[in-house]
This record gives sequence, C-alpha cells and structure tokens, in this order.
Amino acid sequence: MKKKLLAALLAGVMCLGLAACGGGDTAPAEEPAEGGDETAATYTVGICQLVEHVALDAATQGFQDALVDILGEDAVTFDVQNAQNDSNTCSTIINGFVSKQVDLILANATPALQAAAAGTNEIPILGTSITEYGVALELADFNGTVGGNISGTSDLAPLDQQAAMLQEWFPDAQNVGLLYCSAEANSQYQIDVVKAALEDMGYTCTVYAFSDSNDLSAVCTTAANESDVIYVPTDNTVAANTGIIDNICRPAKVPVIAGEEGICSGCGVATLSISYYDLGYTTGEMAAKILKGEADIAEMPIEYTDVTKKYNEAICAELGLTPPEGYVAIETAE
Repeated sequence: MKKKLLAALLAGVMCLGLAACGGGDTAPAEEPAEGGDETAATYTVGICQLVEHVALDAATQGFQDALVDILGEDAVTFDVQNAQNDSNTCSTIINGFVSKQVDLILANATPALQAAAAGTNEIPILGTSITEYGVALELADFNGTVGGNISGTSDLAPLDQQAAMLQEWFPDAQNVGLLYCSAEANSQYQIDVVKAALEDMGYTCTVYAFSDSNDLSAVCTTAANESDVIYVPTDNTVAANTGIIDNICRPAKVPVIAGEEGICSGCGVATLSISYYDLGYTTGEMAAKILKGEADIAEMPIEYTDVTKKYNEAICAELGLTPPEGYVAIETAE
C-alpha cells in the first residue's frame, strides 16, 4: 500500500515538471537581447607624424575626424606622436606602436612611412602626405598598389601641371632655381620631373639642394641671387621653414612657386593645391574599412584628391603680380 502511494506521488511530480517545461500556456525563457552581452569593437590607432606644420596637421585631423564619424567617438583611441622632423624618432615611435600591438598605424609623411614599413609587416599601415609611394618605398614595379600591409593616399599634384603653372605666371623668366631638401627622396623625385619639364619649355634650371634647416638660409640666398623665379616642391623641411625662405625671397623680389598650399601660404605666390584635410579624411575612410574587415589592405590602391589653382594675395600684391584667370586666393586666418 505504501509502495502504491509513493508511486502515485512520484508520477504527480513528474507530470507537474513536464507541464512547467513544455506546457502550451507557459511563456518560453527569454533570450538575451541581440548584442546585449557583447562588447562593441574598439580600436587603437597609432599616428606617427613627421613634423608639425599646417599641411601635416590638417591631414592628421582629417584622418581622426573620419574615423570618429564612421566608427564613433568611443570606438577608437588615437596615440598621436610627433617625430620633430627626425627619421630616427619615427623609428622609435613605430617600434612603440608595434610593442603595444596597435590595430592600425597612420604614417604621416615619407620618413614616417619608411619607418613603419621597416618596423612591421603585420600591422596595417596607411600613409598620407606621401608624394610617390614607389620612390618612398623603393618599389621598382610600383603600379598604384603597394600590396602587403601598406596602402594610403598621395599628396602629389600633377608635376607637369606645376611646370605649366610656372610658365603661365612667368613666361619671360629665364633662370629657374629649384630649391629642396636633399634628405627627402620624394622631393628629389619632384625636382627631377619638374626640371625636365621646365627645360623642355626653354628655361635654364639650376638645382639648389640643402641638407637640413641649418643650411637652408645660405642655399636659399644663393638661389635668390641667381634666379628669376624659384620652385619648391612638396617638401617637409621647406614647409616647416617657410619664414626663412620668405625673409630672403620677398625682399629680393624673387617669386616662389610652391608645390602645396601650406608652403605657398608662407612664402609662395602660387600653387597647384590639394586639401590636406580632405586627403587625411580619405585615409580615415580607408582605415575604417580595414578595421571593420570590409577591405583587404593588400588590394587597396593608393588614392588621390582633386587639385585647385591658388595664389597668395599678400605676396602677389607686394611683388606687383596679377594672378592669371582661374586662380583662387588662399584663405588666411583672421
């Protein structure tokens, strides 16, 4: 009798358990909200900028703004470091990024890119403010895509158009001085191309190379004394020392044609300009695709941006120069 009673009680308990687990009137267990327990992806980006000047600063800012706009302010942390125009410091900065295992490196200017390429073949590297990647990375077969873990954007304005711009402004000039820093491979490349184009137009060209800012004044003085007009390419050392050039060339009434707007703002009369902010922003858009896994950096071609003819209103007025049609005045800070 007791055994029958115990069996009945057990059967009742089992029925109640089954009803609780699978009864049609019982609400199913709640699933975790989608993404509720997942942590949003966050990234650390190392930025190595060669030197502080307007163009490179604008590229870095554009890059950061693009990543924040696309990924969100809380999704990305920037480690921004400036090499103070020293290639060895670039290498030290890059090695620090590699040790920290950052998710991506922005190399702003050629020496920074060269240091990054030597420092890692695994972490994605995007260059910006790079004139010619084939020259910077010594790529004999460069066809627009670097491959491996490197891509980026170029600040190269068409060099044949820069030579044509000089002719447009100074058709009667005879002697053109080509002033640049010999330590910058991309500057050498620009000088070689522009020199050939100007000589085809009939100009007599003389190259004035300085090794660093210490001998810039002496070399620039010689160039101003011997030239009707001076051309300076997109050159980081020039960009950081435009005051030296302006203090020599403007009193001597020797106009300067510049490779980019920042240099032209400081010492030039005209330039075929790009927006370095836009260039950096484009680089940031590329970075977002890489970080989100939407693009393979090895297959990303180098990207470029549009150019605009611009002139320096103040220096042109002082030298008595009237800009040809189609030029826009460079905006100056109030």
